[in-house]
Formats: sequence, structure tokens, C-alpha cells
Amino acid sequence: MPHIDSAPPKGRKQPAATSADARLDWRRIAYHVLVSRALDDLEEATNRNRTTVPKEHLVLYQFSARGHDVAQAILGSMIDHVHDGVGAYYRSRPLLLSLGLSIEDALGSPLGRAGGFSDGRDIGVVCNMPGWAGATVLPMSGDVGSQYTPTAGWAQAITYRRSTLDEKEWDGAIAVALGGEASVATNGFWSALTIATTLKLPMLFYIEDNGLGISVKGEMQTPGGNIAKNLASFSNLFLRDGDGCDPAQSAMLIAECVDHVRRGAGPALIHLTVPRLSSHSGPDNQKGYRTEADIAADSARDPLPKLRALLVPAIMSENDWADLEAEVFRDVEAGVTVARGRPSPDAAGVKRFIYAEELHEGDARTFGGLSTEEREALGGSDEAASDGDVMRLAEAVRRTLASELKANPKLVVFGEDVGRKGGVHLVTEGLQKKFGAERVFDTSLSEEGIVGRAVGMALNGLVPVAEIQFRKYADPAHEQLNNTGTMRWRTANQFAAPIVVRMPGGFGKDVGDPWHSLSAEVTWAHALGWQVAMPSNAADAVGLLRAAMRSQNPTIFFEHRSLLMTSEGSARYPGDDYVLPFGRANTLREGDGITVVTWGAMVHRCIDAVDRFGGDVNLLDLRTIAPWDRDAVLDSVRRTGRCLIVHEDTQTAGFGAEIAAVLAREAFWFLDAPIERLTVEDVPMPYHPVLLDAVLPDADRIAARIQAILDT
Repeated sequence: MPHIDSAPPKGRKQPAATSADARLDWRRIAYHVLVSRALDDLEEATNRNRTTVPKEHLVLYQFSARGHDVAQAILGSMIDHVHDGVGAYYRSRPLLLSLGLSIEDALGSPLGRAGGFSDGRDIGVVCNMPGWAGATVLPMSGDVGSQYTPTAGWAQAITYRRSTLDEKEWDGAIAVALGGEASVATNGFWSALTIATTLKLPMLFYIEDNGLGISVKGEMQTPGGNIAKNLASFSNLFLRDGDGCDPAQSAMLIAECVDHVRRGAGPALIHLTVPRLSSHSGPDNQKGYRTEADIAADSARDPLPKLRALLVPAIMSENDWADLEAEVFRDVEAGVTVARGRPSPDAAGVKRFIYAEELHEGDARTFGGLSTEEREALGGSDEAASDGDVMRLAEAVRRTLASELKANPKLVVFGEDVGRKGGVHLVTEGLQKKFGAERVFDTSLSEEGIVGRAVGMALNGLVPVAEIQFRKYADPAHEQLNNTGTMRWRTANQFAAPIVVRMPGGFGKDVGDPWHSLSAEVTWAHALGWQVAMPSNAADAVGLLRAAMRSQNPTIFFEHRSLLMTSEGSARYPGDDYVLPFGRANTLREGDGITVVTWGAMVHRCIDAVDRFGGDVNLLDLRTIAPWDRDAVLDSVRRTGRCLIVHEDTQTAGFGAEIAAVLAREAFWFLDAPIERLTVEDVPMPYHPVLLDAVLPDADRIAARIQAILDT
């Protein structure tokens, strides 16, 4: 069957534009609005008649865009730079249609069919569009407000590529974030607004206000219900506020904002009021919270009749409009036939693309991160130099960052206090002076903003290395972190954001507390799609960090506070080319009586304990827990018959439980004793040294547990 595109046929004579903006192709705008309405009509009709429509023709997550469609189509006609980036949300299909989304994909993806946005892996209203030859629609998420900070990251990457890399083809490119009025209450919105205004980024905030966040009125999202009025005193922000039901006014205001941002004058925000001409979503019954008068008032504001009145007869005749409607009917009917004829996705492939992998014929190539050629040009070796200087972990990380900053002009390092101060642990000290404030820079105090902007930068082709000051501080960024990990999978390999997040944590030198000393690494082992590195020494830190910065996958790089604050973990610098593959454990001591598995700062306490037993203990440092070296652990335990797992995270559901479960299943018949774990018990990390010593495994306790198991 033919591929049906949502654009009108080429070669058709286009009418002159109105005086609102001579650049606008009003026939094309009307075409996309009518297509959007037709798709909404079809989906709403099938959802109303679920008992008579075959299950395979149902859209399970349906969000109508009617009422939002005219202004979105106008905006889409102005997103015309090949490097424009768009962060959208679940009601943005009219914009996607105007940017080239085919009718087939516009319906096929909501039906969950093969191909499309996600190959049936994600809900169909969560769209994406790789920008191989045009504007990029960043992968959407199912949560509210998470589109803003990646869009800010794309905007910052535009300025970096234009100014620092001197790539002039990025001149005039902009980033556009779309959201409803309810999203202006979110952390993501305010974080992105701060980033965009303080840095004067080329970013447009497009807020379409239908007055309701499901059932909650706009006055509960922002005082007075109008975000544009509330931001009137914001510095470096160009504001426009208008009626999204008036096509001419919308076109004029949108054009003013787009032009302002394109000429490099800083960010802009436009707030347009629009009607909600349907329930919030397919299952929603708006009559439970809206009166008939409310619904009728919104219906009277429908912008489609106003669009027709603007164009007929000034631009199109009655016959022209009728011809356009007939054309839309034919195109939608053909597109729907193709979409419904698509097969269901192949269940055999559902486990693919958690991580980057070798592609098969027909696989989509990935948008985001370095190209294969760029990665290969960086080289690297897993052979460590033996004559390097002995250095502490902090110095080794600093030197590795400096080496990669020198080797890769697309690498940037940032976070709170990372620039001028050099980080609260002084790991980035001196890097800003050496490489400049464009490449090593401070950020606003928002972990959502730090991680979200890193995502947008990575999608734009940069290599962002973001620092979260302490592990516990990552909690506000949890939404962005989870979305990043699943991005490759949920877009069926069309997008990936291979960011590196440096995250100090764990107990410090003779000190702990519930806020700065959290370990909780199992969180990230459980977060699908992430690599997690937990080096115990400077040499491993160098190899793993360099591997992370050259990887196609996102990485949590855990820098233990105790190792940053002391000389414990010092090692010879393994060289500027050293790359240590993930998932390769290190055998630190060889023995036949028992296997001890550990990682991070616990490695050194285990060494102190193990050295009391001569050759009885086989000590493994995992180095990474996602992926982890299952084969090394299984081989060792099958040989020794006993195992002790030591880690700093709390015991219940800690990563040691995963290792124990694997051993119980795959090495059960080789065991001579129960698998044991020695961890911090289920208690927050305490502050006073006496309390800290009471909960942390130390060498004496580790040795005692080893002896007890050997005696079994």
C-alpha cells in the first residue's frame, strides 16, 4: 500500500497569504487542521462505540486536540529551520502533522501497530520525530512538564554549536516547548524558564490554555490563571498573550515570538487561550465537572469556523474549501486503511534496545549522541599504562575529564558549583579556566534542570557530563533520569541520550548523614537502560569514566565520598587512552574457600578483612553493577562453594539480593553453605561517628562473617 503523507500534493497552486504574515501558507495550515479534526473524529467515534468496534481498531489512549489545532498548525508552519528542536506533549498532534507526520503514523501509532513512533512499545500520543532532514521533535514522555528542560538543553546546544563549534548552519535555529496551562505549575517548566532566561537561549515557550488540567481550573495552576501576566516582570523574556481562537491574531503573535527568538534576542513565551472541545481523554467524562453551559461556551469559541471565515472568500472560494475538505477526506481514508492494515508489533523483538546494540536490516538508526565515526576517532585501549603517577580518585577523575575535554570538542561538563569553584569536592577544579566557561559551567540549583538539559544536549549530538552534588540530590531529577534510560527502548532505537551523570555519595571520612551519605545504587540498577559504574580506585575510575563518555548508553558514574576525601583508592594513572569496558569484574585476591563480592568503598574494607585469611578467599570487585559480571561471580562461586556479598546500600532489596537470587538459581548445586549478605541494615545513614560505625560493615565484621561461613 502507498505511504500517505499529510502534506498536500506538490505542484498545486497555493493562494496568497493574508496580511497577518506573508510567509504563511494558509491552505496548508487549513489542510493540517482538517486532517487533525478528522483523526480526532475517528478516534472519538470508535471510543464511544467500543462495544461494536473490533478491539484491534481501538485507540486505548486518546487525547483530542480539537480547539488547540489551528494555532498549533500556524506555529508548525513557522518551525522551518533544519536544526529547530521541539519538545511537545500528548495534545500536540496538529503540530506534528504540520512538521511532516504522515496520516498513517498519526493513527498507526495510537493503534499500537508495528513501526511508527515506537513500534507499539509506547502510547501513541507520545510522539517523536528524528530530524535527519528537518526539525527534530524530541521524544515525548507520558508525564507532565518533562518536555521543558530537554528543550532548554537543545536550545543551549544550538548556542554551543553556533558559537563555540562555529557551525554557522545553526544560525537562526530555535527550540520550542509546547505545554498546557497546567504544566506551568511543574518543576520542569520553572527550571527551563530559569535556564532560558539567565542564559538568553533561543527558546520559545508555547503555552496553550484551555482552562482545565483534566478537571482542575487554571487558577489552581498559577495565580489568576494567566502565566503570561504573572511573568511580566521576568527579565530577558519576550511575552505575548492572546486568543488562540483568532487565527489572524494567533499568527501575528506567534510570528513576533518566533522572529524574536530566531534573531538571537533571547527567549519568548506566548500564552494563547483555546477551548477544550472534548473530554480530557477518551475515558474521561467531563460532564462530572463541567456544566452544559461551560461546554456550550467552549463550543462557541471553536477556532475552525473562524479559520474558514478568515480564508473564505478572501483567500479561497467556497469551491476551493469544499475541494480541500474532499482532499482531506480522501487522504485520511487512505491513511487510515494503511494504518489499520499494519501488522501488530513482533513480540520477539520486545527486549531489544534496552541498550545500544548491533543493528539488523530494517532497524532504525539512532538520533542523538556522537556518530559512529566520531566515537571511533577517539580510539582507546583496555591496556593500562604501568608507569603513570600515583594519584587519588578525585585527581584521576579531574585528569580524565580534562583529557576528554581536549580530545572531544563536543564534550561539556556542568552542574551546581562545577565551574568557578571546581565542585564541592574540587574534582573539576581548574577545568573552567583551562577550557572556558562555555564548556565547563555552573548551573541553576535544579537537578531537574541539570539532567533535563543534559538530555537535550545529548539529543543534539553533544556529550554532556552532568554533576549531581550528592546522590540524594538526584531525587528531584528522578523523572528525567527514568525517561532517559527508557528512551532508546520506547522509541524503538530512533532516539538515545547517552549522558553521563557524575554522582558522589556514600559515607564520608568519619562522617555520614541521611542527605549527603546515601548510597542506594540499586535504584539505578533497577532503572532500565542505565549503565552504573561504582569504581573503588583511581585507575578503574579513569577507565570507566572514559568508557562512559564514549558510550552510546547513559551512565550513572558513582564517585564515593570516602574515596574522594581520602587517599584510600589511590592508584597509578592508567593513561589518557585507557578505556575499561563495563561489566568486567576485577579479581583482587585469589582463593578457593569462599567468594566475597563487593564494590565501591567496601572493597577496601573487604581487602583488610580478606588479607587475614591467606589463600582462602576469592575477592571480586564488580566495578559496575549495570551491567554486572555474572559469569565471573558464578565461576568463582561454583569453584569455592560459598559466597559473602558485602555492600553499603541497605539490605532489603539491595543489589546484593539480586546477586544472591542469581546464585541460588544458577549455582545452587555447587553451594556448600547458604549465600550470605553483610550490608548496612535497614536504617538511614547516621551522622555521629559512633553511630556511623555501628551500621557500616567494617573489616572486623567482614572477617568474622567470612570465618563463620568457612566454618559452616
